[in-house]
Amino acid sequence: MKEATKYIHAGAHPDPSTGAIMTPIYQTSTFVQEAPGSNKGFEYARSQNPTRFALEEALAIIENGKYGLAFGSGVAATDGVIKLLQPGDEVIAGSDMYGGTYRLFSKVFEKFGIKFIYVDTTNPANIKAAVTRNTKLIWLETPTNPLMNITDIAAVAVIAKEAKALLCVDNTFASPYLQKPLDLGADIVMHSVTKYLGGHSDVIQGALVMNDKELRDQLYFIQKSCGAVPGPMDCFLVLRGIKTLHVRMQRHCENGAAIAKWLRNHPKVNKVYWPGFEDHPNHAIAKKQMKDFGGMISFELKDDSVENAKRVLSSTKIFSLAESLGGVESLINHPASMTHASIPREERIKNGLTDSLIRLSVGIEDAEDLIADLQQAIG
Repeated sequence: MKEATKYIHAGAHPDPSTGAIMTPIYQTSTFVQEAPGSNKGFEYARSQNPTRFALEEALAIIENGKYGLAFGSGVAATDGVIKLLQPGDEVIAGSDMYGGTYRLFSKVFEKFGIKFIYVDTTNPANIKAAVTRNTKLIWLETPTNPLMNITDIAAVAVIAKEAKALLCVDNTFASPYLQKPLDLGADIVMHSVTKYLGGHSDVIQGALVMNDKELRDQLYFIQKSCGAVPGPMDCFLVLRGIKTLHVRMQRHCENGAAIAKWLRNHPKVNKVYWPGFEDHPNHAIAKKQMKDFGGMISFELKDDSVENAKRVLSSTKIFSLAESLGGVESLINHPASMTHASIPREERIKNGLTDSLIRLSVGIEDAEDLIADLQQAIG
């Protein structure tokens, strides 16, 4: 089945009772049983829900995986992966990552005896050097949030297998349309479904996709036992969003390329972070493992004062100043005070995330309008 067809039909089965082409919203907390232990496959909505099951099937299909699990948020999905571990286990993660992931690792799980080691994953040798006998998980973002760094998933998969460690890839920035980590050797793919998969800034949700049945069963047990599940209405919204993922991503990529190139030629812009540039440090890897380069861009101004950055952030009229990304509308963000504020400043600066960095989530509006908006804001 071709990609475009897959997005439209993944997980979609006409309702057997009515023939409805869209999966119904099963807004119920429980299910009537014929006798104790005898049911139609559904007992209680935290454990099973037909709308969620349809979405989980769709998520698996579009990631070329066998099993999907939906969670109440991307952080909840990440939480589920870390709960596979034991005190004393070690996790190797990227030094450039989403602030919410860092907060979960450092403020929640470190106190339970799990050790997190942060390295520059753009060079797989750094990961290999950090591996010990206690390494049980390698956590990657690629592209990274917010510096758009790229890691060679296939190369890290080899290291993970040698170490007998799981490899989990946060695929949020790329989406399954641009990148399929399972095909490259990853064990688990994580998504903040809130972003491109939902695509309309109207739902909070996360997901995990994998191929191994035993791993799926372990994660399903965590999902069911800890209860961080999405409601059926949220699942319905994401099922709807997935149907247009391919056409939305095509426009995100087109607009992203136009704006990245325009920013790079702007006299008041110093540096643009976007993996589509041929001189991006890992452009060749991005070109190899991604279909296109996405709609996420970060940039710094030549006048790199925080005051100037805040002036630009507050001056756009089409780009909305807000956290999140991946919706049809364009967003502008200040990582240091918003999405990455939970990372200590000295750590942010050490990893290249300056106080004046601006991040764009380029939407699917007219590119000329978006460029004109940035022009009037930058000046």
